[in-house]
Amino acid sequence: MRAAVVEAVGGGFTVQDVDVDRPAGREVLVEVRASGLCHTDLTLATHGLGRLTPPVVLGHEIAGVVVGVGPGASEFAVGDHVVGCLVQWCGDCPACLDGRAHQCRRPGVTLRDPGRQGPRLSRAGRSVTQGMGLGGFAERALVHENQLTAVPRRLPFASAALLGCGVLTGVGSVLNGARVRAGETVAVIGVGGVGLNAVSGAVIAGAARVVAVDVAAGRLRRAREFGATDVVDATETDAVAAVRELTGGGVRHAFDIVGTAATTRQALDMTALGGEVHVVGLAATGGELTLSLPRLLLQQKRLQGLVMGAGDPRRDIPHYADLCLRGLLNLDGLVSRRIALDEIDAGYAALADPEVARVVITSF
Repeated sequence: MRAAVVEAVGGGFTVQDVDVDRPAGREVLVEVRASGLCHTDLTLATHGLGRLTPPVVLGHEIAGVVVGVGPGASEFAVGDHVVGCLVQWCGDCPACLDGRAHQCRRPGVTLRDPGRQGPRLSRAGRSVTQGMGLGGFAERALVHENQLTAVPRRLPFASAALLGCGVLTGVGSVLNGARVRAGETVAVIGVGGVGLNAVSGAVIAGAARVVAVDVAAGRLRRAREFGATDVVDATETDAVAAVRELTGGGVRHAFDIVGTAATTRQALDMTALGGEVHVVGLAATGGELTLSLPRLLLQQKRLQGLVMGAGDPRRDIPHYADLCLRGLLNLDGLVSRRIALDEIDAGYAALADPEVARVVITSF
């Protein structure tokens, strides 16, 4: 099959022929119909692959059709439409049993043991690393069934792909992580793809005011289309002062989608007494944040990090798919461009354009 391979950090994506094994155990073989470009994959490919050893196939926002199932797989059948998610969960540990799949203590069970079964992906007989258990920048993906969720067949693949990461993270951070309630006030710092989903989540929750903060007029215009009641251009005004003025003293919830020390500080300063700050993004240059403990205590504020929207994919992805089909969650509006597999580098370059929310591979 054709797959986009990262041979070395900073070397970009090169489409090559890669062999994919047959499903074993609880594995499912998926014909990929759509694969979203997430900044996390670009960060890994550009700044360091962490524990992933090159050559590696990245890509973790995927939607497709099941074309094969392993002998131990019981959740899916050939022909099912599925969405992949980078959350790797065992299903049996205390966190999983408590509905906190994103905090699974044994995520490695979704991976194959190459020593016993051989690699899932290979090239000329040598192993190719599969990023995050998915490897979605390819024509096919061989995945443990725990990392897949069935979705309605009438949901477009390009929209469905975004459910596994951008939507789960953005909407989930608001509904699951922060548990925003009707009538509360919300600020979202950084309204790219994930930030727009946070705006959507705040609207779904019934927030009274949803303030979008960004440095790009194009992203702020789109945030209004997604339901933001107010927008603040941080290049033209003091974002903290503007948010506090708009909301009469600060918001109840501030979401930092950017993930730098500076933006988290802004989020803390634009929340009111007893407010909550939710760090959702992590920039490559995130840095360290210095806090005044007396100030944090006296202002009774809460600061928390949220991974994957504190979500349970099997619970949340079908719910978000249903919201989309009912017209309550705008996924189609997130897809700005559709590209071919060999256009990944150009697709990531396009994401620098404020007018582009999400780029999705739809031609393999």
